[in-house]
Amino acid sequence: MRLRRARTTACFWRDGRFAVTNYLTGDTVRIDPAAAAVLTAFDGWTTVEDAAERLGHDPADLAKTADALCECALLFTEDDPRAAADDAVAEQWRHWAPAGPLLHFGTRNLPFAAPEEQRRLRAEVGADQRAPMFKSYPDADRILLPRRPLSTGEAFDSVLYRRRTHRAFAPGPVPRVSFATLLAAVFGPSDFVDSPGFGAMMLRTSAAGGARQEIEAYVAVLDVADVPAGFYHYNPREHALELLTEGADRAGLNALCAGQEGVSGAGFAVFLTGVIGRMSAKYRTARAYRVMLMNAGHLGQTFALTATALGLGPFQTAAFDDAAVEAALGVDGVSETALYVLAAGVAPGDPMAGDAPQRRRPAGPGAFRLTL
Repeated sequence: MRLRRARTTACFWRDGRFAVTNYLTGDTVRIDPAAAAVLTAFDGWTTVEDAAERLGHDPADLAKTADALCECALLFTEDDPRAAADDAVAEQWRHWAPAGPLLHFGTRNLPFAAPEEQRRLRAEVGADQRAPMFKSYPDADRILLPRRPLSTGEAFDSVLYRRRTHRAFAPGPVPRVSFATLLAAVFGPSDFVDSPGFGAMMLRTSAAGGARQEIEAYVAVLDVADVPAGFYHYNPREHALELLTEGADRAGLNALCAGQEGVSGAGFAVFLTGVIGRMSAKYRTARAYRVMLMNAGHLGQTFALTATALGLGPFQTAAFDDAAVEAALGVDGVSETALYVLAAGVAPGDPMAGDAPQRRRPAGPGAFRLTL
Protein backbone atom coordinates (compact mmCIF):
# COMPACT_ATOMS: atom_id res chain seq x y z
CA MET A 1 0.00 0.00 0.00
CA ARG A 2 1.29 3.42 -0.93
CA LEU A 3 0.72 6.66 0.94
CA ARG A 4 1.20 10.36 0.24
CA ARG A 5 1.13 13.42 2.44
CA ALA A 6 -1.74 15.87 2.13
CA ARG A 7 -0.93 18.91 0.00
CA THR A 8 -3.37 21.14 1.88
CA THR A 9 -1.38 21.40 5.11
CA ALA A 10 0.21 24.14 7.17
CA CYS A 11 2.52 23.88 10.17
CA PHE A 12 2.66 26.27 13.11
CA TRP A 13 3.29 26.49 16.85
CA ARG A 14 0.33 26.65 19.25
CA ASP A 15 0.70 27.03 23.01
CA GLY A 16 4.37 26.08 22.75
CA ARG A 17 3.75 22.88 20.78
CA PHE A 18 4.22 22.05 17.10
CA ALA A 19 0.95 21.58 15.23
CA VAL A 20 -0.10 20.67 11.71
CA THR A 21 -3.47 21.41 10.15
CA ASN A 22 -5.14 20.09 7.05
CA TYR A 23 -7.05 23.23 6.18
CA LEU A 24 -9.21 21.38 3.63
CA THR A 25 -10.56 18.79 6.06
CA GLY A 26 -10.31 20.98 9.16
CA ASP A 27 -8.21 18.45 11.06
CA THR A 28 -5.52 19.91 13.34
CA VAL A 29 -3.16 17.86 15.48
CA ARG A 30 -0.22 18.57 17.74
CA ILE A 31 2.70 16.35 16.82
CA ASP A 32 6.39 15.92 17.50
CA PRO A 33 8.38 18.11 15.07
CA ALA A 34 10.19 14.95 13.98
CA ALA A 35 6.93 13.86 12.33
CA ALA A 36 7.50 16.56 9.73
CA ALA A 37 10.37 14.46 8.41
CA VAL A 38 7.97 11.55 8.09
CA LEU A 39 5.56 13.66 6.07
CA THR A 40 8.44 14.75 3.84
CA ALA A 41 9.29 11.12 3.14
CA PHE A 42 5.78 10.69 1.72
CA ASP A 43 5.95 13.71 -0.57
CA GLY A 44 4.91 11.41 -3.44
CA TRP A 45 3.14 8.04 -3.44
CA THR A 46 5.48 5.85 -1.38
CA THR A 47 5.30 2.57 0.52
CA VAL A 48 6.02 2.45 4.23
CA GLU A 49 9.00 0.17 3.52
CA ASP A 50 10.58 2.60 1.07
CA ALA A 51 9.99 5.55 3.40
CA ALA A 52 11.46 3.63 6.35
CA GLU A 53 14.58 2.83 4.36
CA ARG A 54 14.96 6.48 3.36
CA LEU A 55 14.54 7.67 6.94
CA GLY A 56 16.48 4.86 8.58
CA HIS A 57 13.43 3.89 10.69
CA ASP A 58 12.02 0.54 11.67
CA PRO A 59 9.20 -0.28 9.18
CA ALA A 60 6.86 -1.53 11.92
CA ASP A 61 7.29 1.65 13.97
CA LEU A 62 6.85 3.83 10.91
CA ALA A 63 3.69 1.94 9.98
CA LYS A 64 2.16 2.87 13.36
CA THR A 65 3.14 6.51 12.87
CA ALA A 66 1.69 6.45 9.33
CA ASP A 67 -1.61 5.03 10.64
CA ALA A 68 -1.86 7.87 13.16
CA LEU A 69 -1.11 10.46 10.49
CA CYS A 70 -3.77 8.93 8.23
CA GLU A 71 -6.34 9.25 11.01
CA CYS A 72 -5.78 13.01 11.22
CA ALA A 73 -5.78 13.47 7.41
CA LEU A 74 -2.09 14.30 7.10
CA LEU A 75 -1.36 11.15 5.10
CA PHE A 76 -3.65 9.52 2.55
CA THR A 77 -3.79 6.04 1.09
CA GLU A 78 -4.39 5.69 -2.62
CA ASP A 79 -7.97 4.52 -2.10
CA ASP A 80 -8.86 7.36 0.28
CA PRO A 81 -11.42 9.64 -1.45
CA ARG A 82 -9.96 12.61 0.42
CA ALA A 83 -6.79 12.23 -1.66
CA ALA A 84 -8.70 13.12 -4.84
CA ALA A 85 -10.18 16.23 -3.21
CA ASP A 86 -6.71 17.15 -1.96
CA ASP A 87 -5.30 16.83 -5.50
CA ALA A 88 -8.13 18.94 -6.93
CA VAL A 89 -7.47 21.79 -4.50
CA ALA A 90 -3.71 21.61 -5.06
CA GLU A 91 -4.25 21.88 -8.83
CA GLN A 92 -6.99 24.52 -8.90
CA TRP A 93 -5.34 26.79 -6.33
CA ARG A 94 -1.69 26.20 -7.29
CA HIS A 95 -1.10 29.79 -8.47
CA TRP A 96 -2.33 31.17 -5.12
CA ALA A 97 -0.77 28.60 -2.80
CA PRO A 98 -0.08 28.51 0.03
CA ALA A 99 -1.57 31.78 1.30
CA GLY A 100 -4.74 31.81 -0.86
CA PRO A 101 -6.10 28.33 -0.15
CA LEU A 102 -5.01 28.52 3.49
CA LEU A 103 -7.05 31.70 3.98
CA HIS A 104 -10.06 30.41 2.04
CA PHE A 105 -10.34 26.85 3.28
CA GLY A 106 -9.01 27.70 6.71
CA THR A 107 -11.99 30.01 7.22
CA ARG A 108 -14.66 27.75 5.72
CA ASN A 109 -17.37 26.09 7.77
CA LEU A 110 -16.20 27.61 11.03
CA PRO A 111 -18.69 27.40 13.92
CA PHE A 112 -20.51 30.58 14.78
CA ALA A 113 -21.07 31.74 18.33
CA ALA A 114 -23.90 29.96 20.13
CA PRO A 115 -26.46 32.13 21.99
CA GLU A 116 -24.70 31.66 25.32
CA GLU A 117 -21.37 32.61 23.75
CA GLN A 118 -22.97 35.71 22.25
CA ARG A 119 -24.27 36.72 25.69
CA ARG A 120 -20.82 36.24 27.19
CA LEU A 121 -19.25 38.36 24.46
CA ARG A 122 -21.80 41.11 24.98
CA ALA A 123 -20.93 41.23 28.66
CA GLU A 124 -17.20 41.19 27.93
CA VAL A 125 -17.31 43.85 25.21
CA GLY A 126 -19.63 45.97 27.32
CA ALA A 127 -17.16 45.92 30.21
CA ASP A 128 -14.91 48.52 28.56
CA GLN A 129 -13.40 45.96 26.19
CA ARG A 130 -14.63 47.55 22.96
CA ALA A 131 -12.29 49.47 20.72
CA PRO A 132 -13.04 53.20 20.32
CA MET A 133 -15.63 53.95 17.66
CA PHE A 134 -13.59 56.79 16.22
CA LYS A 135 -9.91 57.26 15.57
CA SER A 136 -8.52 60.77 15.67
CA TYR A 137 -5.26 62.69 15.80
CA PRO A 138 -6.04 65.40 18.38
CA ASP A 139 -2.75 67.25 17.90
CA ALA A 140 -2.93 67.33 14.10
CA ASP A 141 -3.66 70.46 12.10
CA ARG A 142 -7.16 70.26 10.66
CA ILE A 143 -9.05 71.22 7.55
CA LEU A 144 -12.75 71.44 8.35
CA LEU A 145 -14.64 70.48 5.21
CA PRO A 146 -17.82 72.14 3.92
CA ARG A 147 -21.08 70.58 5.07
CA ARG A 148 -23.26 71.62 2.14
CA PRO A 149 -23.53 68.32 0.28
CA LEU A 150 -24.15 68.44 -3.44
CA SER A 151 -27.36 66.88 -4.67
CA THR A 152 -26.86 65.19 -8.03
CA GLY A 153 -30.54 64.76 -8.83
CA GLU A 154 -29.55 61.93 -11.17
CA ALA A 155 -31.56 58.72 -11.36
CA PHE A 156 -29.91 55.74 -9.73
CA ASP A 157 -30.07 53.57 -12.84
CA SER A 158 -28.25 56.27 -14.80
CA VAL A 159 -25.45 56.41 -12.21
CA LEU A 160 -25.25 52.63 -12.03
CA TYR A 161 -24.73 52.18 -15.75
CA ARG A 162 -22.44 55.19 -16.14
CA ARG A 163 -19.97 53.85 -13.59
CA ARG A 164 -16.64 52.97 -15.15
CA THR A 165 -13.12 52.57 -13.77
CA HIS A 166 -11.07 55.58 -14.89
CA ARG A 167 -7.35 55.55 -15.50
CA ALA A 168 -7.16 58.95 -17.17
CA PHE A 169 -8.62 62.23 -15.93
CA ALA A 170 -9.39 65.71 -17.17
CA PRO A 171 -6.99 68.48 -16.15
CA GLY A 172 -7.87 70.67 -13.22
CA PRO A 173 -8.53 70.20 -9.52
CA VAL A 174 -11.34 68.21 -7.98
CA PRO A 175 -13.88 70.75 -6.66
CA ARG A 176 -13.68 71.11 -2.90
CA VAL A 177 -17.42 70.63 -2.35
CA SER A 178 -17.49 67.51 -4.53
CA PHE A 179 -14.53 66.13 -2.59
CA ALA A 180 -16.19 66.86 0.77
CA THR A 181 -19.51 65.43 -0.36
CA LEU A 182 -17.87 62.20 -1.49
CA LEU A 183 -16.00 61.67 1.79
CA ALA A 184 -19.08 62.40 3.90
CA ALA A 185 -21.40 60.23 1.81
CA VAL A 186 -19.08 57.23 1.83
CA PHE A 187 -17.18 57.37 5.12
CA GLY A 188 -19.23 59.66 7.34
CA PRO A 189 -21.98 58.53 9.72
CA SER A 190 -25.50 58.30 8.35
CA ASP A 191 -27.02 57.52 11.76
CA PHE A 192 -26.31 56.09 15.22
CA VAL A 193 -28.29 53.24 16.75
CA ASP A 194 -28.45 51.62 20.16
CA SER A 195 -27.15 48.03 20.09
CA PRO A 196 -28.04 46.40 23.45
CA GLY A 197 -24.89 45.27 25.19
CA PHE A 198 -22.60 46.99 22.71
CA GLY A 199 -23.69 50.60 23.09
CA ALA A 200 -24.01 53.15 20.30
CA MET A 201 -23.16 51.88 16.82
CA MET A 202 -22.41 54.08 13.82
CA LEU A 203 -24.11 53.38 10.51
CA ARG A 204 -22.73 54.32 7.11
CA THR A 205 -24.31 54.21 3.68
CA SER A 206 -22.52 50.89 3.06
CA ALA A 207 -23.16 47.57 4.74
CA ALA A 208 -20.75 46.65 7.55
CA GLY A 209 -20.74 43.36 9.45
CA GLY A 210 -22.12 44.00 12.92
CA ALA A 211 -21.75 47.76 12.33
CA ARG A 212 -18.22 47.44 13.68
CA GLN A 213 -17.02 50.13 11.24
CA GLU A 214 -13.47 48.87 11.47
CA ILE A 215 -12.49 50.58 8.21
CA GLU A 216 -10.57 53.86 8.44
CA ALA A 217 -10.01 56.24 5.52
CA TYR A 218 -6.74 58.09 4.86
CA VAL A 219 -6.56 60.59 2.01
CA ALA A 220 -3.58 61.48 -0.16
CA VAL A 221 -4.49 64.83 -1.72
CA LEU A 222 -2.80 65.67 -5.02
CA ASP A 223 -5.09 68.15 -6.74
CA VAL A 224 -8.17 69.23 -4.80
CA ALA A 225 -9.26 72.85 -4.87
CA ASP A 226 -8.17 74.76 -1.76
CA VAL A 227 -6.78 71.66 -0.02
CA PRO A 228 -2.95 71.54 0.23
CA ALA A 229 -1.28 68.39 -1.04
CA GLY A 230 -0.47 65.93 1.70
CA PHE A 231 -1.48 62.80 3.58
CA TYR A 232 -4.50 63.14 5.85
CA HIS A 233 -6.69 61.04 8.08
CA TYR A 234 -10.42 61.57 7.50
CA ASN A 235 -12.19 62.19 10.80
CA PRO A 236 -15.84 61.27 10.15
CA ARG A 237 -17.11 62.64 13.46
CA GLU A 238 -15.76 66.12 12.70
CA HIS A 239 -15.99 65.81 8.90
CA ALA A 240 -12.42 67.01 8.83
CA LEU A 241 -9.02 66.14 7.38
CA GLU A 242 -6.29 65.64 9.97
CA LEU A 243 -2.90 66.42 8.50
CA LEU A 244 -0.36 63.62 8.88
CA THR A 245 2.39 64.79 6.55
CA GLU A 246 2.62 67.77 4.24
CA GLY A 247 3.13 67.18 0.56
CA ALA A 248 2.09 64.33 -1.68
CA ASP A 249 3.30 63.89 -5.23
CA ARG A 250 2.39 61.74 -8.18
CA ALA A 251 5.74 59.96 -8.29
CA GLY A 252 5.34 58.89 -4.66
CA LEU A 253 1.78 57.65 -5.20
CA ASN A 254 2.95 55.86 -8.33
CA ALA A 255 5.60 54.01 -6.30
CA LEU A 256 3.12 53.04 -3.58
CA CYS A 257 0.61 51.59 -6.03
CA ALA A 258 2.62 49.60 -8.57
CA GLY A 259 2.86 52.41 -11.11
CA GLN A 260 -0.88 52.65 -11.72
CA GLU A 261 -1.93 55.88 -13.37
CA GLY A 262 -5.43 55.48 -11.99
CA VAL A 263 -3.92 56.45 -8.64
CA SER A 264 -1.05 58.76 -9.54
CA GLY A 265 -3.07 60.65 -12.17
CA ALA A 266 -6.11 61.22 -9.94
CA GLY A 267 -6.90 64.29 -7.87
CA PHE A 268 -6.75 62.28 -4.65
CA ALA A 269 -6.46 58.72 -3.37
CA VAL A 270 -8.13 57.12 -0.35
CA PHE A 271 -6.34 54.33 1.50
CA LEU A 272 -8.65 52.05 3.46
CA THR A 273 -7.26 50.33 6.54
CA GLY A 274 -8.77 47.80 8.91
CA VAL A 275 -8.58 48.29 12.67
CA ILE A 276 -8.38 44.68 13.85
CA GLY A 277 -9.51 45.31 17.44
CA ARG A 278 -12.84 46.80 16.41
CA MET A 279 -13.79 43.64 14.56
CA SER A 280 -12.15 41.04 16.79
CA ALA A 281 -13.64 42.50 19.98
CA LYS A 282 -16.98 41.05 18.90
CA TYR A 283 -16.13 38.45 16.26
CA ARG A 284 -13.51 35.98 17.51
CA THR A 285 -13.64 33.63 14.52
CA ALA A 286 -11.01 33.88 11.77
CA ARG A 287 -13.85 34.11 9.25
CA ALA A 288 -14.29 37.72 10.37
CA TYR A 289 -11.21 38.56 8.28
CA ARG A 290 -13.30 37.75 5.20
CA VAL A 291 -16.00 40.09 6.48
CA MET A 292 -13.46 42.90 6.90
CA LEU A 293 -12.38 42.53 3.27
CA MET A 294 -16.01 42.51 2.16
CA ASN A 295 -16.68 45.66 4.15
CA ALA A 296 -13.82 47.40 2.34
CA GLY A 297 -15.39 46.27 -0.93
CA HIS A 298 -18.80 47.64 0.09
CA LEU A 299 -17.22 51.04 0.73
CA GLY A 300 -15.36 50.83 -2.58
CA GLN A 301 -18.57 50.33 -4.55
CA THR A 302 -20.35 53.16 -2.74
CA PHE A 303 -17.30 55.35 -3.45
CA ALA A 304 -17.41 54.49 -7.17
CA LEU A 305 -21.13 55.18 -7.53
CA THR A 306 -21.04 58.40 -5.51
CA ALA A 307 -18.01 59.68 -7.42
CA THR A 308 -19.80 58.94 -10.69
CA ALA A 309 -22.90 60.83 -9.56
CA LEU A 310 -20.70 63.82 -8.66
CA GLY A 311 -19.06 63.93 -12.10
CA LEU A 312 -15.82 62.36 -10.92
CA GLY A 313 -14.02 59.37 -12.36
CA PRO A 314 -13.41 56.60 -9.78
CA PHE A 315 -10.58 54.09 -9.65
CA GLN A 316 -9.93 51.24 -7.24
CA THR A 317 -7.12 48.73 -6.78
CA ALA A 318 -5.68 46.10 -4.47
CA ALA A 319 -2.25 46.41 -6.10
CA PHE A 320 -0.12 48.33 -3.63
CA ASP A 321 2.97 47.91 -1.48
CA ASP A 322 1.43 47.08 1.92
CA ALA A 323 4.44 47.96 4.03
CA ALA A 324 5.18 51.19 2.15
CA VAL A 325 1.55 52.33 2.32
CA GLU A 326 1.36 51.58 6.03
CA ALA A 327 4.60 53.48 6.62
CA ALA A 328 3.25 56.47 4.69
CA LEU A 329 0.08 56.44 6.79
CA GLY A 330 1.91 55.85 10.08
CA VAL A 331 0.04 52.65 10.96
CA ASP A 332 1.77 49.55 12.26
CA GLY A 333 0.42 46.94 9.83
CA VAL A 334 -0.54 44.70 12.78
CA SER A 335 -3.28 46.37 14.81
CA GLU A 336 -4.22 48.41 11.74
CA THR A 337 -3.45 47.20 8.26
CA ALA A 338 -3.88 48.46 4.68
CA LEU A 339 -6.69 46.80 2.71
CA TYR A 340 -7.73 48.75 -0.38
CA VAL A 341 -6.95 51.87 -2.42
CA LEU A 342 -9.58 54.11 -4.01
CA ALA A 343 -8.98 57.22 -6.10
CA ALA A 344 -10.89 59.80 -8.10
CA GLY A 345 -10.29 62.72 -10.40
CA VAL A 346 -12.28 64.93 -12.71
CA ALA A 347 -13.90 62.64 -15.28
CA PRO A 348 -12.64 63.30 -18.83
CA GLY A 349 -16.05 62.73 -20.37
CA ASP A 350 -19.01 60.42 -20.26
CA PRO A 351 -17.49 56.93 -20.64
CA MET A 352 -20.69 55.76 -22.31
CA ALA A 353 -20.34 58.36 -25.06
CA GLY A 354 -18.68 57.34 -28.30
CA ASP A 355 -16.04 60.07 -28.25
CA ALA A 356 -14.99 59.62 -24.61
CA PRO A 357 -11.29 58.82 -23.99
CA GLN A 358 -12.28 55.89 -21.76
CA ARG A 359 -14.47 54.30 -24.43
CA ARG A 360 -13.48 50.76 -25.41
CA ARG A 361 -14.46 48.94 -28.56
CA PRO A 362 -17.47 46.64 -27.98
CA ALA A 363 -16.68 42.93 -28.01
CA GLY A 364 -17.40 41.30 -31.37
CA PRO A 365 -17.26 37.69 -32.65
CA GLY A 366 -13.47 37.63 -32.65
CA ALA A 367 -13.28 38.62 -28.98
CA PHE A 368 -15.88 36.05 -27.98
CA ARG A 369 -14.05 33.30 -29.84
CA LEU A 370 -11.07 33.88 -27.54
CA THR A 371 -13.23 33.44 -24.43
CA LEU A 372 -14.81 30.09 -25.33
